[in-house]
Amino acid sequence: MPGPTPPPPLPTDRLRFAMPPKHDSLDDERRHRKERLAGALRIFGRLGFEDGVSGHITARDPEYSDCFWVNPFGLPFRHVTVSDLVLANSDGQVIEGRYHVNQAAFSVHARVHAARPDVVAVAHCHSVHGRALAALGELIDPITQESCAFYEDVALYDAYSGVAVDAEEGRRIADTLGSRKALVLRNHGLLTVGDSVDAAAWWFVTMERACQVQLAAKAAGRPVLIDHRMATATREQLGGDLVAWINYQPMWQDILRGEPDLLD
Repeated sequence: MPGPTPPPPLPTDRLRFAMPPKHDSLDDERRHRKERLAGALRIFGRLGFEDGVSGHITARDPEYSDCFWVNPFGLPFRHVTVSDLVLANSDGQVIEGRYHVNQAAFSVHARVHAARPDVVAVAHCHSVHGRALAALGELIDPITQESCAFYEDVALYDAYSGVAVDAEEGRRIADTLGSRKALVLRNHGLLTVGDSVDAAAWWFVTMERACQVQLAAKAAGRPVLIDHRMATATREQLGGDLVAWINYQPMWQDILRGEPDLLD
């Protein structure tokens, strides 16, 4: 005897699926970017990406396109709130906020933002596995589904000249990045960009994990590379900023629900 007939499927328009929000005003968009920036910094702190006062995420202001919100110098990532964030111009001069900014951040980030008007956010931290791969002067190999998101979309800045504090060094880094979404800075670390804070943060998180997997796989043996055709096809499926935004939402929801004071 057949069992009872199950209920009909729910209409898809009754199911939740988050997409990037649209904003009615510049103030709303500014607030949104600042909230996501504070959340991303706390997530980076949770994941151990902070190293002393090194590391920064910048978010372009939606109204003043050559000004950028950034984490305050010397404040732990894990404790950043929206009200702590600093707005600085492209010369690194503070125009809103209570703290200094890391000038090394702006020597690079401002030049990347200037060269890439499509970019809303830039992330750079001295994460452990990113630095390890950078010390080898290697790129991300297509050895996993996730690493294919970076296939032919990451560059190597094959130089090291100390702490980047001048505009010319920032321009060279921006030129090397070109239209890509990620950069390995030799002997230094990783840098990622995105059309939202969420996308730039996700690219950094998943790139750091790709570095970890690559280092572990090479230590254990000889990784099998995914061929060019499949790596390209996978990048086309997973390598866009919208996919990055979607992948990042569980992290955002987790930090928001667990630490709602970040919105203060």
